[in-house]
Amino acid sequence: MMDGLAMQGKVCLVTGATSGIGLETALELARQGASVVLVGRNEQRGEAALQKVKKVGASEKVKYFRADLSSREQVRALADKFEANFLRLDVLVNNAGIFLLRRQVNSDGHEMTLASNYLGHFLLTNLLKEVLSASAPARVINVSSSAHSGARINFEDLHAAKNYNAMRAYGQSKLANLLFTYELDRRWDSSAVSVNALHPGFVSTNLGNGNGWLVSAIARLIMLIGKSAISGSQTTNYLATSSQVTDVSGKYFVEEQEVRSSPTSYDLDVARRLWEVSEELVALRS
Repeated sequence: MMDGLAMQGKVCLVTGATSGIGLETALELARQGASVVLVGRNEQRGEAALQKVKKVGASEKVKYFRADLSSREQVRALADKFEANFLRLDVLVNNAGIFLLRRQVNSDGHEMTLASNYLGHFLLTNLLKEVLSASAPARVINVSSSAHSGARINFEDLHAAKNYNAMRAYGQSKLANLLFTYELDRRWDSSAVSVNALHPGFVSTNLGNGNGWLVSAIARLIMLIGKSAISGSQTTNYLATSSQVTDVSGKYFVEEQEVRSSPTSYDLDVARRLWEVSEELVALRS
């Protein structure tokens, strides 16, 4: 049960907000009175989502910014555009995610699953550090997955150039989300910016769209047996709004409950190494 804080006057940014969990998250935040920035890569879906969210919140408080999280250039442009339009950021929801049956590479030469699910959020969060800290107490919420369990970070072939496997790539990206969550909590002042991660459950979304008939068939099956996007967004909204987690940071949640993630996700050496490699990959270092 959510005991939402008053979201009036608060600014929230949600990536992957044009459908599924991201859209339901944006809708709930708008209902509670927040100013909401929806981020998505498809202009048509973005405009449709924008109109939906405007119907439940104050229309002047809702904006759509187009950006592909897999693109380093577009993430930087997104951060610049946000800071040009807003003086504060109370809640950052790193939700965007993809699942690719076949290996793809972005314009930066990075494997697309890793780039979209993790590297883009790593870069965006760090670029928005100043505005998040200035809005203290602010919250960063990373949408991970139980798929992280059993995964590992393959530093020798991070972009799966030698042997691509869709589930392995997806699991690695979601493990990276958790390692990032815990390392960010160690590096940043959690009294100013808390950071937590979650598993939304087995949710009926369009995550696997664009992968051909086999994945489409599997996606249809998931649509029949999976949780609704509304149900899947419950823990995200809990972490974004609940007073019960005001002083909680560096944790992993499932169904609004704090749980332990995989042993590998707590490996300090792996987390530090991933952070350093990620800085290089997104050109974060000056």
